[in-house]
Amino acid sequence: MRLAAIDIGTNSVHMIVVRVRPDSSFEIIDREKEMVRLGAGGLDGRKLTDTAMDAALQALSKFRRLAESHRVDEILAAATSATREAENGLQFLAAIQQRTGVRPRVISGTEEARLIHLAAVYGVDVKRGKAAVIDIGGGSVEITLGGERPQHARSFKIGVIRLTERFVKTDPLAERDERKLVRHITGEIGDYAKQIADSGYDRVIGTSGTILSLGEVAAHEVSGEAPEELRNLRIPVKAIHRLREKVTSLPLAERLRIPGLEPRRADLVVAGAVLLDTILRSLKADDITLCDLALREGLILDYIHQHRKDIARADRYPDVRRRSVVELGERCSYWPEHASQVARLALALFDQTRGVHGLTDREREWLEYAAILHDIGVHISYEKHHRHSYYLIKNGDLRGFEPDEIETIALVARYHRRTPPSRRQADFRQLGRKRRKVVRRLAAILRLAENLDRSHAQTITGVEFHDRGDDALLQIRTAGDAELELWAAQRHSAPFEKMIAKPLRVEVSKYSYAEQPDATPRISGQVVRGRGDRRLGENDTVGSAGEVAGSRRPPRVRHRMELVGARQGRYQNREEEERPDADDVQPAARHRLRG
Repeated sequence: MRLAAIDIGTNSVHMIVVRVRPDSSFEIIDREKEMVRLGAGGLDGRKLTDTAMDAALQALSKFRRLAESHRVDEILAAATSATREAENGLQFLAAIQQRTGVRPRVISGTEEARLIHLAAVYGVDVKRGKAAVIDIGGGSVEITLGGERPQHARSFKIGVIRLTERFVKTDPLAERDERKLVRHITGEIGDYAKQIADSGYDRVIGTSGTILSLGEVAAHEVSGEAPEELRNLRIPVKAIHRLREKVTSLPLAERLRIPGLEPRRADLVVAGAVLLDTILRSLKADDITLCDLALREGLILDYIHQHRKDIARADRYPDVRRRSVVELGERCSYWPEHASQVARLALALFDQTRGVHGLTDREREWLEYAAILHDIGVHISYEKHHRHSYYLIKNGDLRGFEPDEIETIALVARYHRRTPPSRRQADFRQLGRKRRKVVRRLAAILRLAENLDRSHAQTITGVEFHDRGDDALLQIRTAGDAELELWAAQRHSAPFEKMIAKPLRVEVSKYSYAEQPDATPRISGQVVRGRGDRRLGENDTVGSAGEVAGSRRPPRVRHRMELVGARQGRYQNREEEERPDADDVQPAARHRLRG
């Protein structure tokens, strides 16, 4: 499975694309970041600016295209303090969905802290100990304490953009403003930081762009050269303090020349250095371990934890279209054995009649998916379950399909029983002429395949279609008593016969794995409907191929299987005349079958 996670932050928008491994770990296969300053001028309940929102929307549009190029299964997106505080935050979320199709969720500060902690302890080994995790963003700071799961998690509105706009009034920073800044930070986190320090921890972990940038500059200052790797690099608190003293004394022009400092962070590094140094001193830390995993990785880990079954399914079905079909079937408590059997039979019939229907592999795929989902309407009610199947497929959030493909699959499933497709039905009538032709042919194949597993016992092991000129022969191989399948297939073969433009005879192949019973049931007093209706006499019998001995026309005795106790899969048989839906009219078959 492939996932994309997007962090719509106050300062930057980040995205990673990962491949989830079978052991529930993941590897990053792509990443992207744009510093959009979404929260600039828009914190503390003010509106996000049009400039900031436009920049964020452009970045998110690019991220969406990049994620699609990797064929991700899900895009996870979370918006943090800038969006959740802004007066126009909801409008911004609506614009994201409209412009990009991405549906971000706004998360609380506590939830943000929890997700960040998951990522930090995944990236830095704390064994069975505890870690204090610090994440400094543009609008907020998250501080947690715990092992694999946080025991304490808090979010504070003291991010670097917020502090810069409020306290950094001069360049370089005036001493009085620095003291005000420190007092404000201490007032916000003091009691909580003391609680964490008193509880004890094994190490302090720092995440996010601000901390990584400060750590890189501090390491460069210590060694005189840029560190080769930031991941799991330990930085002494004394080095952070020296860096704070340096950046607060320099004007912006000189800060831009500091080795290792990203130019776009030069204006925020003052507040960032004071903030990090004050937090570390409040925690009484000796050093901080850098971690390049943060909220976006936390989103991935949380998804993995909650969707292990879906991930296992993704390993079985790498194709997102097939997987979404199976997921819909499972949500609707479908019968996988019956669905798979009908799909196998339908595809066999499709492949052996290609010269007749002239359809392609694209339509073959639609047929398979319609076969898998044809009975999911029973999840609502057995009566008219073909109509319920149509509704569930149409509204089942099938991923990877275009709307017209979903409509086609839904209609093919809808016509697997009762009346065949007709222009009298509005949904079918709205299709173009070519698509109506496709639906008719696929539905005819599905209807026959469905009845070849009428007992839901999967007794049919194979089918062979033979065009004999004046008629066609369908030989079936069986592994048991298939009398019900023979009878049902012959009764419902009319749409298939119309497609192949000739009568169809269905019989058991002599190569079957099991013999059919010798006795043939007698049916008396029933009406054979068709040209010249008559009653069956005492000497008329129904053969194993669904034919009437002594007659050239199949019996039209209607037989319905009524579902009783869907979860146990029990059925109750009734013989009755099958009636068409009120809005449909079923034409009688006009083909003569050869005896």
